[in-house]
Amino acid sequence: MRIAADRILGIALIGLAAFAAFKATQFQVTFSYEPVGPKAFPILLSVVLAALSLVLVFRPGEDGAWPDKRVALKLAAVLVVLLVYALLFTRLGFLVTTFFAVLSLARLFGAGWPKALLAGVLMALGSNYLFTLGLGISLPGGHWLPDFN
Repeated sequence: MRIAADRILGIALIGLAAFAAFKATQFQVTFSYEPVGPKAFPILLSVVLAALSLVLVFRPGEDGAWPDKRVALKLAAVLVVLLVYALLFTRLGFLVTTFFAVLSLARLFGAGWPKALLAGVLMALGSNYLFTLGLGISLPGGHWLPDFN
């Protein structure tokens, strides 16, 4: 049963990778990005997803037990945090949404409040500077702080 589930999941993820790559090729940019542009990153992620999905198709895992309810709830909570992150990304901006997402995930996996707050601040600021200064990618500042980046 698990082997079939792994293969079905692998095939579904290959379809998702193909869809994401197709949508990335449809990006129309009005000005030139240096050096790679907005298409390269989603296409690269699609290739990685497809390659890893092939592993599920051709080398499925051993039959195993499903995770207990506590682990399943934690996984569902991670999914909810990531969905909220995606929905609020442009409204609140990169810094705020990344801070709250990292804070939530750190708390979810057992970090205390001081460590979770520190992780949220460091990840939000560090990744913001990595994208803006290191890679030259502009990130949304949100509707309340549009000119920060």
